[in-house]
Formats: sequence, C-alpha cells, structure tokens
Amino acid sequence: MRPEPFRIEPIFSPRLWGARSLAPLFPEKTNLTEPLGEAWLTGVNCRIASGPFAGKSLGAAWAEMPVEWRGRGFASQVSFPLLVKFIFPTEKLSLQVHPDDAYAAAHEQTAGGRGKTEMWHAVSALPGAQLLLGLKPGVDEERFRAGLVSHTLEDLFETHTVRTGDTFFVPPGTAHSIGPNLIVCEVQEYSDLTYRVYDYGRVDARGKLRELHIDKALQVMKFGKPGSGKVPSLLLSTEGATRSLLAACRYFATERWECSAKCQIAVNPERFELIVILEGAGSFVWPDNAARYRRGECWLAPASQGHVEVLPETATSLIRTFVPDIPVLRTELHRNGVSAAALAQVIFD
Repeated sequence: MRPEPFRIEPIFSPRLWGARSLAPLFPEKTNLTEPLGEAWLTGVNCRIASGPFAGKSLGAAWAEMPVEWRGRGFASQVSFPLLVKFIFPTEKLSLQVHPDDAYAAAHEQTAGGRGKTEMWHAVSALPGAQLLLGLKPGVDEERFRAGLVSHTLEDLFETHTVRTGDTFFVPPGTAHSIGPNLIVCEVQEYSDLTYRVYDYGRVDARGKLRELHIDKALQVMKFGKPGSGKVPSLLLSTEGATRSLLAACRYFATERWECSAKCQIAVNPERFELIVILEGAGSFVWPDNAARYRRGECWLAPASQGHVEVLPETATSLIRTFVPDIPVLRTELHRNGVSAAALAQVIFD
C-alpha cells in the first residue's frame, strides 16, 4: 500500500449559535433547516474520501497506518492528535474555558483525558466582528462569581476586534468566546472538553437550557494571568508562494500559504501533515498521481511523501498544519535568520 495524500470528508455539527448557510466554503450547505455551527475536518468519525483508506473513518484508518503514513514521531501514537474545524457563528458562543492536560488526565478520563490548547484563524470577518479572549487585569474569582450573578460577565473580558487573516492563540485556562460575523479555522489539540460558564439563556428546540460547568471552569481558569491577544504572523521564505507561520506550540504548528503559481510543500518524514483549502482550486501532484482540490477541503499528506506540488488554477489560500518538534522548529527558523524576539511572538512553550 503506497502512501499518497488523501481527502477527508467533513462532519457538520448543529449548534444553537450556528449559521443556515456555510457558503462560500461549502456552497452546497445553504438554506439549511437547522443552524450548523462547526465543520469537523479531522474528527475521528470523518470518512476518508480517496486513496487506499477510502470509505474508512479517520480513526479506523489511523489505527492501521504504518509509520510511512504517520511519520517516525507517531509510530506508537494511539489516537489521532490534531483536530481542525471551521466555526460559523451567527450569535456569540458561550463564555467558556478549557482545561489543561494535567486537569483532564486527573478528572476527565472518560472524555479522553486530554486538555485543549487551540488557535483561531479568521478566514473571514465582517466589519465590527469581535471576540472575547482573557479576563481584564484585576479580575479574580470573587469578581467573576459576582459577574455571573449580575449577568455582567462579558464586562470582565478583554474584547478584541477581528479582521480577516487575524490569528489568536488560546491556551488552556483562558476564558473566551467567539462573536458573530466571522468564519474561523480552529486548530487544536484533539479534545472536545469545554466548560461553559454562561450561555445567554439560550434554549434548544425542546426549550431546554444547555448544561453549564461553573465549578469545573473556576477550577481551571487562570485568574491573574494576562490574556492572549492577536498573534503577528511570521513571514517565511518559500519559493513560489507567500508563506507565514501563524502560531506554534507543542500540539500544532500552523502556516498560511498564498499560492498563485506552482509551488511545493515539503513533508518531513517525522510527521504527517494536513492541508486545508481556504480559497481557490487546482491540483495536488505527487509521484505517479494527482488529484484536484477545491475550497473547504482537508487533505492528509503522508510523512514519507517527500513533497506535495500545488498547481493552482485560481489563486489558492491554504492552511498547512502539523505536530511539530518545537526545539527543532525553533532551531531551524533561527538558522534561517529569524530572531529570538520574532520567534517568541509566534511560538508558545
């Protein structure tokens, strides 16, 4: 079974705050009868659409993949490590927080036992789009509880205006919410642990409120720690494309590529890589084969691939993400002339 890139079919998740049209990323998803909030691109239940594993779920395929597919760094990895989503809010998400690995391992084994570190990249943002990320200086647990009682919790959050192309890093323990008028690409540690503290009194079709997790949220929330903000992208040298590192940590490194002519994405034998098409259409080419791509698709490139050639028919914007070795990544970028100060703005230890 010769390794080759394959496409993964998304799974769409209904959400109270979601959209009834997912165009332009998914033009077939319009005039929806119920709002969809998320498109999971690498959920373990997503089906593989092409290649030798076609028809299998990503989780089942991962269990069968030899090291030539996974990469040397993942030979013994039991579960798929990266979750990539699109988020389509037309209302504010709940005010929420995620636990770290230590808390999840101690308290959430039935939910996988992994915390949730994530990043957001604004695929599109209408004027006035905002998100909440981090608490204002001086907000402690007592003030937070008082805000819950008085329904003024939002006033305690740092508000960030969002423009198309902005990136935000969200470490565990950071209270947050995403607002409407955005489409976000989220890259995260593979976990679905979310502790909601406030949900604006929304009810589902049966009139039922969604569950809140206030006690757990207060246990994991990092009071007194400055919140994250927008991450400045780091321009990297690449022939034939404009390539920028958006954010990196031990769980993921994410780049954005702008391709208007033929270019190559190198694949490291230590790891598989994911390629998500934000805009454009064209073909991927690799030894002995090729396949067409279009907006909204997610592809997995095997570790032994060497490289994937991108041949755009229309100008293509894509996300490339992988699980990095942070010391190696930092050393490589520093060797290529990137200063320690610049690295500190995009790499989070």
